[in-house]
Amino acid sequence: MKSYQKLTTTQPAACRVEEEGAAPMPSGHGKLAPWWVGSGLLVAAVLLSTITVWVLRQVSGGWLGPTPPPKCLLVPESHRFDCYPERHVVVTQELCESRGCCFIQSPLPAEGKQGVPWCFYPPDFPSYALESLNQTALGMVGLLVRREKAYYPRDIEKLRLDVEFETDTRLHIKITDASNPRYEVPLDVPRVMKRAENPIYSLNFSWDPFGVLLQRKATGTVLLNTTVAPLIFADQFLQISTSLPSKFLYGLGEHRGSLVHSLDWNTLTLWARDVSPTESFNLYGAHPFYLLMEEGGNAHGVFLLNSNAMEVALQPAPGLTWRTIGGVLDFYIFLGPDPNMVIQQYQQVIGFPAMPPIWALGFHLCRWGYGSSNETWQTVRAMRNYQIPQDGQWNDIDYMDGYRDFTLDPQKFASLPSLVQDLHKHGQHYVMILDPGISSTSPHGSYWPFDEGLRRGLFLNTTQGQPLIGQVWPGFTAFADFSNPDTHQWWLENLQHFYARVPFDGLWIDMNEPSNFMDGSEDGCPPGEFDSPPYTPAVLGDSLSAKTVCASAKQKVSVHYNLHNLYGLMEAKATASALIKIRGKRPFVISRSTFPSQGRYSGHWLGDNRSQWKDMGYSIPGLLSFSLFGIPLVGADICGFSGSTSEELCTRWMQLGAFYPFARNHNTQNEKAQDPTVFSPAARTAMKDVLLTRYSLLPFLYTLFHCAHVQGDTVARPLFFEFPWDVATWGLDRQFLWGRSLLVTPVLEPGADSVTGYVPQGTWYDFYTGSSVNSSGEMLKMSAPLEHLNLHIREGSILPTQKPGTTTEVTRGNPLRLVVALSSHATAWGDLFWDDGESLDTFEKGSYSYVVFNVTQNIFTSTVLHASTEATKVTVGTLSIFGLQKPPSKVLLNGQEKPFSYLDNQVLNVSDLGMSLSQGFSLQWL
Repeated sequence: MKSYQKLTTTQPAACRVEEEGAAPMPSGHGKLAPWWVGSGLLVAAVLLSTITVWVLRQVSGGWLGPTPPPKCLLVPESHRFDCYPERHVVVTQELCESRGCCFIQSPLPAEGKQGVPWCFYPPDFPSYALESLNQTALGMVGLLVRREKAYYPRDIEKLRLDVEFETDTRLHIKITDASNPRYEVPLDVPRVMKRAENPIYSLNFSWDPFGVLLQRKATGTVLLNTTVAPLIFADQFLQISTSLPSKFLYGLGEHRGSLVHSLDWNTLTLWARDVSPTESFNLYGAHPFYLLMEEGGNAHGVFLLNSNAMEVALQPAPGLTWRTIGGVLDFYIFLGPDPNMVIQQYQQVIGFPAMPPIWALGFHLCRWGYGSSNETWQTVRAMRNYQIPQDGQWNDIDYMDGYRDFTLDPQKFASLPSLVQDLHKHGQHYVMILDPGISSTSPHGSYWPFDEGLRRGLFLNTTQGQPLIGQVWPGFTAFADFSNPDTHQWWLENLQHFYARVPFDGLWIDMNEPSNFMDGSEDGCPPGEFDSPPYTPAVLGDSLSAKTVCASAKQKVSVHYNLHNLYGLMEAKATASALIKIRGKRPFVISRSTFPSQGRYSGHWLGDNRSQWKDMGYSIPGLLSFSLFGIPLVGADICGFSGSTSEELCTRWMQLGAFYPFARNHNTQNEKAQDPTVFSPAARTAMKDVLLTRYSLLPFLYTLFHCAHVQGDTVARPLFFEFPWDVATWGLDRQFLWGRSLLVTPVLEPGADSVTGYVPQGTWYDFYTGSSVNSSGEMLKMSAPLEHLNLHIREGSILPTQKPGTTTEVTRGNPLRLVVALSSHATAWGDLFWDDGESLDTFEKGSYSYVVFNVTQNIFTSTVLHASTEATKVTVGTLSIFGLQKPPSKVLLNGQEKPFSYLDNQVLNVSDLGMSLSQGFSLQWL
């Protein structure tokens, strides 16, 4: 562990960090052997494949057609890279061979599955050659030339290759048109000024055919080998493939499924789409980033900075193919070497997430269908009556007049301003929904948002230069163009007008894929290369305009074809900026559609899930994936959005949801209420208790968000991040950690009174009692009656907790309890970040306190590394030490004897400390 020093605003490493890097080894040079020449294992696979094809031909009586050329039989099934990826085309031998590819029919896969491609690239398929390669100050620049046309229109003959050795753990490789500028994602990325001196990677090239070989120096592991299939770079079809060093691949969102992706001929499409989370569908956001675990526990990540419609084809070789229909191939590779470092390095490129206000980490309640502000208010009062914690009350679109943005239903929601005033009086907050579709049918002069947007030219336009009209909740709508800075000003003015009536605290931006109840527009979409491109990735609906706007729609920065996946990001940026200007405090924004760097402006909820056990289970890989994407403020609709929940499901989901970083219970209209107050006393108590547990952990959770903000740590964390050497953790996605210290093992099945979870090697302590569990790294069965959620603290940790109140405001005034979980060496470490919970840039301005806790040689020390006045308002009341092997004879606080209690399960409690957080202290036991 690095030593700690006094922190200043120019010395931001205010969280525990591990040493970076690995021992470098000399780089080897030389031309790559072609991918199909290799080990005896591959040769054996080739022979087996050839024999299998021959046997099938004999058995089938020739239905497989004529014998393929020997070069095609050389390619084992798992290494067949698809030459004809078009969906809904029956690929015949004639079609395949017209592209110069190999055709071998394989048995059809099960329904709904993809199988081995029948049409695949031969080893000698023409690709680009690397004609020249020259050194630059930061790396290299090269020229790639294709001498034979590929089969998509407007093939680009000459490409420019730029390589920058940006840091010792980050490599930047960019391939673009050598002659003409192309669209590139308008994302701010760091510019390095000097070449990395001691990279932990070595880079080589195959010259003809062109290919990239990237290796980790310390192990020799090949991380990328792009010679496995040809590079294709046409105007609207860009494709590059690589081998992978293992099958443990994560990321590539947004999709519903397990945390680890299947490599069994699995294609993942990235095109923002409004659809209830469903396996195999492209969902609300696009995240072209993957993390891969290597044998031995190292990890690396790859980010393709490209916002066009895209698909990533995975195959069992293991191999991966990127296909996108625009832009450039702009890759960042992150070498880790551990998974935490990979995600930190990724966020150094896309930006670290914003620090949320503390109230954002409280419990939020919402539903579509409260029906009125008075009914909303009744729910708030019921929560207070039962003293159930709640920080945020939300409204869905029913607060609006005719579902139009920036309006209020004058009958049903007339008392909303009074409700918001009441929330503020009780230290609570109000959040309402906004959609980007602006009603276009109100009489001229009666609806300022549309009239003014039209006057200023702020909407998406058709190819004819008129506002594109689609249909969303209010009926016919125009769509705000958030790529235009003038739109941000108009958005701000609209919000200012509404804030004058209803002083909201946060904003929920929905339908921002953007969603459209029509395909394209009221007039459809025009013919042309944007709406009918030469190749359409495997998007839901088989069209780029399915349930969204036309790809040909014009925006300020570019055509929607290029910007579609950025729509939610651009709206979030405008919304966060407006909130800062209106409230002068940290913005709180939750967005449905997301793209890399979204965490700088908003959090995310996982969309319109269902009240089913399966949906609850899938929420864990969902939130862990968004941790990888640099969006730590994430959660699912607790108890499910659509359908009707049950008391048991909602109780279990409230227990899990209390440990979503963003915790909101949300429900659709025309279903029975599912807030905690409507259930039986037993269920209501269980829900209240787990929320109180969350609120007690707010100091710990808030510190985790600080570490995410300053250095890109994850908050909700997969187990393999902390135990990368333990292969048993690599596929776990029914449990997760908060930070490095707190293990959450929820019940995800009906009718259960126990749960089986993996407990990594070491000593873990029951959060509630302090009793220890020693594990060799094994699955353990834990008691889990309906009122109980299993939480365990990792040895060597110190968790700052607080006596919980019913709001974050009340909680923050209560005394702290520090929970020490001793390691086998009787040591422990923890930290606490503390500020006023809402002001902008407190860390950057130095307006915060940072305290480090340490235990060694029977002495607990609290060391204040940075102090502010806020810390004087809170005291440390209790110290609990788990795992103390024998009772002490006495306990000394700063040398003065203190009373204590010692329990049979080896827990020492020292109460009534009364120490100000702003002052360091020590506590010794003898």
